[in-house]
Formats: sequence, structure tokens, C-alpha cells
Amino acid sequence: MSTQVPRLFTGLVDDAAVFPPGSATLPEAVAAHRRHRAAWYADLVGPLLLPASALPELPALLGPDEQLEIGVVGDVPIARLYQLRDQVDSRIRIRQVEAAVAKRGEDPQPGLAELVGLPAHLDDADVYAEIPLTWGLLGALDRLAAERAAGKRIAAKFRTGGLAAELFPTPVELAAVIGACRDRKLPFKLTAGLHHAIRHIDPETGFTHHGFVNILAATAAGDAGAEVTEMAELLAATDPVPLVEAARSRRDQNRPLWIGFGSCSVMEPLIDLVRLGLVNGGYEE
Repeated sequence: MSTQVPRLFTGLVDDAAVFPPGSATLPEAVAAHRRHRAAWYADLVGPLLLPASALPELPALLGPDEQLEIGVVGDVPIARLYQLRDQVDSRIRIRQVEAAVAKRGEDPQPGLAELVGLPAHLDDADVYAEIPLTWGLLGALDRLAAERAAGKRIAAKFRTGGLAAELFPTPVELAAVIGACRDRKLPFKLTAGLHHAIRHIDPETGFTHHGFVNILAATAAGDAGAEVTEMAELLAATDPVPLVEAARSRRDQNRPLWIGFGSCSVMEPLIDLVRLGLVNGGYEE
């Protein structure tokens, strides 16, 4: 018998198959996303993430009665994202838009000022401002929190990895960001490097990757009032047992603050959840 994915993991993994290192072609990604949406683990999977520049190619890949929910990642200037609604047909629903507002070391405020008007131009879509974990971060979070308090569907996005070691925040850095979002009641998304559940060293690159179950535990602790040091300890943990128990105890609850993360592989996070006993593999005895 098919089983529902526990509430804690619902919509946790956005399907970023077209992005590196997966780099699937658009037809491959659309076909694979159909399979994910029809599978027993469908509740785990968020929208198909696509670069804005790929949208013109999408309608030709859909059936006449097919409906597809997507997230758009801004690989074009922010000003061009205001035209998104006119670039898709009725079969395509834009659920979210993600856009970087600055590069590392740049002031995020000008880009953020340009992005905050976007929610009013989209129907029923959330907007995520990708903010570098460098100078200007707290001011940008203050601006996002103020815009959200004013009723705009806008929140934050952060990178947790990449092609260089300096793109991986330390446990203390990530814990501080989670705490800053908690203090501002500001939801956030994450992207890059979160393929596996528990913190680990990638044998090919030597980079230490954050684990998404670590982040679940740290975010839940932060929501309950934990200080940065306690959250950082959870993020740095490599023993799966206490982390899995923390997740299991909350499996029927919603995720606090953390919306989810984009992954070029849906199966890698799923396999980890099954191996850890947090999802039962699709069948009930």
C-alpha cells in the first residue's frame, strides 16, 4: 500500500535536475519530474526548478491537458523577471521565483530594492531573494522582514555549497543565519550541497557538506529558542542517531521557517530518508 510522506518532509526537495552537477536536458528533466509526481514519494517533491531563460522551450514539451508547477531561477536581469507571467501559458503555474540580489562582497540593497516589487506582478507565487552570506546580510534580512510584514510574499534564500570550499558556510555561520531569520520570523530556502541527510565529507572534492536532517534539527531547535551555539552543534554533528530521533519525533509536524532546498537529485535525499528509517520506502506492512 502506498504511504504518504510524513508532514515534516512534505515539499522538502525542489527538483533542480537541470542545474549542475546533474545538468539534465530540459526534456529529460520534464520527463523525470512527471515520474516523480506519479511516484509514491510525490509529496516529498516540490516544483520543477528551471532557469528563466528556458521558459520559452517548456510549452512544447507538455501535453495539451498537462499541468506543471515550476519554480523559476533568475538567470536573467531582475527587471526581465517582471515579464514572467506573460511568458507561460495556462498549463504552467509559477509557484516561486528565486533571484540573486548581489554577488559575494556586493551591497545587496540595490538588487533587493529591484526585486521587492515582483510579488505584485505574479499570481500566487512566492519570491525568494538569494543573499550572499557576507557584508550587508543583516540589513537585507531587515528589509525582507519589513516587506513580508507589509504583506508581500517574499522571503530569503541562501547557498550552502558550491564548486569552492569558501561557498560552504561553517556550522556557526549557518546557525547565525538561521537565528537571524528566526528573530525576524522570516522563512528561508537553501540551495547547493544538500544531497545527503547527515553532515559528511565528499570523497571526490574533500568538501564538508551540510546534512539536511542536521538542518531540520537545528531549525527546529532555533524555533524553540535555542542559541546559535546549540544550533551550530546540531549542524556540526555527524552521529545520525540523535538527529534521526529528533526528526522522527517531529515527523507529523510542519517544518518551522525552512521552506526546503533545491537538489539536482531527488533520489539521493529520498534514499537517505529511507535508509535512516524516516520514510518507509513506500509500503506499509
